Amino acid sequence: MMIATASAVAFIVFSCKEKLSEAETLDLDRTPVQTIDSMFFVNTENGRLKMRVEAAVMERYDNDTCSYEMFPKGLSVYAYTDEGMLETVLYSDNAKHFKSKKRDTELWSAFGNVVVQNIIRQQTMETDTLYWDQAKKEIYTDCYVRMFSDQGFMQGFGMRSDERARNSSLLKAFNSYGVVVEDSTRVVIDSVNFIGPLFKK
Repeated sequence: MMIATASAVAFIVFSCKEKLSEAETLDLDRTPVQTIDSMFFVNTENGRLKMRVEAAVMERYDNDTCSYEMFPKGLSVYAYTDEGMLETVLYSDNAKHFKSKKRDTELWSAFGNVVVQNIIRQQTMETDTLYWDQAKKEIYTDCYVRMFSDQGFMQGFGMRSDERARNSSLLKAFNSYGVVVEDSTRVVIDSVNFIGPLFKK
C-alpha cells in the first residue's frame, strides 16, 4: 500500500513538471488573453446608432505598455449619420486596434484589400493600408490609392480624409480623369437607405 502511494505522488510531480516546462516556453506577448468568435458591437450616442463593427475573430493582447486587438479574418465597419442613415462602410482582410497605456493614444489600422465606400455620395476608395485616428477624426494612408465616383476616377499615393470619407484628397495624384459633362436629368437613388416602393421596369 505504501509503494502504490509513493508511485502516485511521483507521477503527479512528474506530470506537473512537464506542464511547467511547456508554460516556460509560452510567449505571453504573442498569446491572446481573449479570443472572440463572431464579434459584433455597436456604438451609440444619445440613443442613436453611430457605428456597427463586425469581425469573424477578434484576438486581444495585453502587456505592460499597451493593449491591442487583432482581427486576423477581416473587419467590417458601418458608420451612420445623425439621422440614422448608413453613410460609410469599410472592409479589410485584416485589422488592428492599438491603445497605449503610457500615452493617451489610440489608433486603428486596416490592411489587405481595404475598401471604403461612402454610400450617400456613391464614392469608393481602395488601398492596401489605412489608418484611423479617432482623436483627430481622420483617415489616412501613404500607400497607393484608387478612388471611384460618378465624377471620374483618381489614383495616386497618399490620401487624407475626414473619418466619414466625405472629403478625400490625394497627395500625389497621377493618370486621373474626370467627367466634365453630366446628364442633368439622371436620377441617382441610394438603394441602401431608400425607403418606399421601387419603380417597376
